[in-house]
Amino acid sequence: MNYYFAPMEGITGYIYRNAHNKVFGGIDKYFSPFISPIAKKDLKTKERNDILPEHNESLHLVPQILTNSAKDFVRIGKILANDYEYEEINLNLGCPVRTVVSKKKGSGFLAYPEKIDEFLDIVYNELPNLKLSIKTRLGMTDEEEFDELLEIYNKYPLSELIIHARIQADYYKYTPRLHAFKKAAGMTNHKLCYNGDLCSLEDIEAFHKEFPMVDTVMIGRGLLTNPALLQGTLTKENLLTFHNEIYTSYREVLSGDTPVLYKMKELWCYMGALVPDDKKELKQIKKLID
Repeated sequence: MNYYFAPMEGITGYIYRNAHNKVFGGIDKYFSPFISPIAKKDLKTKERNDILPEHNESLHLVPQILTNSAKDFVRIGKILANDYEYEEINLNLGCPVRTVVSKKKGSGFLAYPEKIDEFLDIVYNELPNLKLSIKTRLGMTDEEEFDELLEIYNKYPLSELIIHARIQADYYKYTPRLHAFKKAAGMTNHKLCYNGDLCSLEDIEAFHKEFPMVDTVMIGRGLLTNPALLQGTLTKENLLTFHNEIYTSYREVLSGDTPVLYKMKELWCYMGALVPDDKKELKQIKKLID
């Protein structure tokens, strides 16, 4: 089985990725929090720092781009390929956040399949040698929308199709639509990666049993909650090492205590589930800088 670490804006930047790779490992590909291009402008300093090869030397990183503009995607794609020597870029068609969707980006772009077709046609003409993978949902409001979307995806030589088995309207609620994923798996020859609610080794084993032909999964919240999920055992020692690795690195690159506290607080919003008996301490963490 191949394991990918899903991106999470504000959390899984290069500091987190390096700490996770150093302490736990087991990840075949990490994906960067999305780069959101601004017309006629280069990468933002934060985005550049996150994808710099020297900040990701010991791991396999795939930069992810969030846009509905083929022109902007091509421009940033050329920068990533030519200046930073990336061979694969991921297009985000999965983000369900309303502020993103309202701009017709992320899963909001899925409502315009003909525009996606035009987008991909331009990208493949302009970036013929760059590997392109797509992270997608099943549609905006109905999983039946995926039939048309998949027909479009099948027209292009995607390096990989990562399917989060929900529609945009599901957000992160409800049970993933495995029946729709199964249907999609039978309608494409693309290399598939499954994403959605894999929060334990038991979940992964159950998925593999049902879909033995799919050898790649992407995990997000499950790994954020338990960074040792793939190892099966989390110890106090490696959790402390992981925590301190992140904390020390943030102290080195951020100015002042408040930004560091914000970062560590975000982390504990997920990892707090590991220590359900320490509610008092978690409450104190959550009260910090409120």
